[in-house]
Amino acid sequence: TRKFDVDRAKLRADGKKSAFPPHAVNLKHLIAKGLSATASLFSPVIVAYQWVNKASNILNNKIALDAAGVKQSYQQLLTEMSSQLQKAGTLTTAIDNFIKTTHNYWSGLFHCYEIEGFPRTNNDLEHAFGMLRHHQRRCTGRKVAPSSLVIRGSVKLACA
Repeated sequence: TRKFDVDRAKLRADGKKSAFPPHAVNLKHLIAKGLSATASLFSPVIVAYQWVNKASNILNNKIALDAAGVKQSYQQLLTEMSSQLQKAGTLTTAIDNFIKTTHNYWSGLFHCYEIEGFPRTNNDLEHAFGMLRHHQRRCTGRKVAPSSLVIRGSVKLACA
């Protein structure tokens, strides 16, 4: 039967030889079988991905909304997610957790849109202080940051 499998894999539907090796044809069949068996699982992932992508676009704020505009857009998205939670299927728990966590941090979530140039993430803030330390070391030749950086760090950062 081994020879039969190899010969069958080499032939296309029209009876001509295939350019693909037998193992690639078998792999293609396995992938197609797996995709068709798990097709029902993709729908919730697609819905959740669209919501998270929309949240990311709102928070990136490329259309330059003010803080109130970003807050309102994000609230509309959360309302949409809450009202259509059943669309998330098996990911309902994860989306519900996303909504609850967002509401827990709601009071401090939009300050970065109120102040021009304010770092939006911890990574952005750490990058800003890292640049300050780097420039201070280049200017002074010191290997460690001065103790005044702890007390007057925000002022020094703004001056730099």
